[in-house]
Amino acid sequence: MTVISKTEFAARRGWAKSYVSKLAKQDRLVLTEDGKVDLEATELLLASSADPSKAAVTARHDQDRLERNVYSELSITAETPAVPLTGKAPDYQKARAQREFFMAQLAEAEYHKVQGNLVEREAVTQAAFTAGRMLRDLVFGLSPQLAPELAAMTDPWQIEKHLTGTFRRVFNDASRMGDADLLQAMTQS
Repeated sequence: MTVISKTEFAARRGWAKSYVSKLAKQDRLVLTEDGKVDLEATELLLASSADPSKAAVTARHDQDRLERNVYSELSITAETPAVPLTGKAPDYQKARAQREFFMAQLAEAEYHKVQGNLVEREAVTQAAFTAGRMLRDLVFGLSPQLAPELAAMTDPWQIEKHLTGTFRRVFNDASRMGDADLLQAMTQS
């Protein structure tokens, strides 16, 4: 049995002292001989005597208190890891500081995204894959193209000059196509 004062009970629940006094007048608090609140018994009494028609209002107010712009900024997916409960009572100031820190991080990330300094990871990954595959195909495509030409050449300097020119052309084409593909992939969001 935990015994606390009415003031402590009001602070614990986030209620005004006058509301706790009103509950006492309505006999919805379990009080000890000295006028203190039996916490566990009072919690049970309040839960059992709550007006069921007010459940939606209570849920809405609880949700509004929880949100405080957090849920509007985040989208929770199946990939979001669950936060394990440690069993200790949460520290309100620490939780609030952590919330403010992460809200600032979200705001900063959104700012950089609007400025064009951040892009979607999936777009970059897809563009990099496409560019790598294109470059690979261009380089492997050189073998059948160059084999007959090189077979007819006998001068090493001519072979080197021909290979260098062909490689330069292929890599220049790949860089121009890669920039265009990357730009197109990043603007498709």
